[in-house]
Amino acid sequence: MKKIHALGLSFCLFLTLLSLGGCGKTTEPISKTGFYFDTVITITLYDASYEKELDHCFSMAEKYEDLFSAQKEGTDIWKINHSQGQAVEVSDETIDILNAGIAYSKSSNGKFDITVGKLSSLWDFSESSSKEIPSVEAIQEALATINYQNIVIDGNMVSLTDPNAAIDLGGIAKGYIADQMKAYLNDQGVQSGLINLGGNVLCVGPKDGDEKSYKIAIQKPFSEDGTALATVKVADDSVVTSGTYQRYFEVDGKRYHHILDLSTGYPCDNDLDSVTIISHDSLTCDALSTTVFLMGLDDGLAYVESLSDVEAIFVTSDGSIQYTSGIGKTIPFELLDKDYNIVVK
Repeated sequence: MKKIHALGLSFCLFLTLLSLGGCGKTTEPISKTGFYFDTVITITLYDASYEKELDHCFSMAEKYEDLFSAQKEGTDIWKINHSQGQAVEVSDETIDILNAGIAYSKSSNGKFDITVGKLSSLWDFSESSSKEIPSVEAIQEALATINYQNIVIDGNMVSLTDPNAAIDLGGIAKGYIADQMKAYLNDQGVQSGLINLGGNVLCVGPKDGDEKSYKIAIQKPFSEDGTALATVKVADDSVVTSGTYQRYFEVDGKRYHHILDLSTGYPCDNDLDSVTIISHDSLTCDALSTTVFLMGLDDGLAYVESLSDVEAIFVTSDGSIQYTSGIGKTIPFELLDKDYNIVVK
């Protein structure tokens, strides 16, 4: 028997509502929701005079989807992936995100790589797919194409030295786009708001009103209704979670999720249910949430502790929670589900 699960869309709305509650705001917020990047996005601004700027953020979402999507025909990434190794001229924004993706791929020591496209395309977690497990042969062929060093950038020209390779920006695109939206809003004078791109949350300045921090929920893994496991309070920061419960399917009682181990080509199996990263910019959070998840609990904790201005929360499949040294100190943390245990080392 095959089952498909894509949790998180209703939770994205719940998360936004949670962060809006009890804010003591001086003006009524304005909010808009749409569907981009295969997920629900919601942007809320705490000043009704910025309706034009709010609308422009959704124009930005459409623009970036038309540049970065690997599935949508005619985008910059689609052209690179279908050029058979020939150089393709792309936008400045595409060059910008590719350089960021290459940097994160290099620093991850093989855990994260934006040339994962051939492998990720084998695993279909959409509602309409047949949920087939790829063959061993297909996985091995795809693994052979993963190497960020195959990307060649010369000005605005991009090529892949391996014509069979494919770029997939799914691990960083939402973070990059959220940061660009925030930069635009800041330039326009917006002082308080919340950008939520399918659960990638970025605060725009402190919250309006007496309470300056936003209360952001961390979802309880595999909760069908998006129940919150815990909350953190942040201001002008980003909170991004990668979890096995977000997109997965089941075949004969075995769960296959979307976070792929690039050493095997199969979903990562390391007893983690989720990793939440908190930092100032959303691109960092987006890339690290996947990378640190793939590192596993012990190595991931040590790695984040070595970074400046980054914190992490790990939720394991046995119901325990561990986090880095700033959680509960510089970043207020509240556990809501008493069935989970906080482990301090």
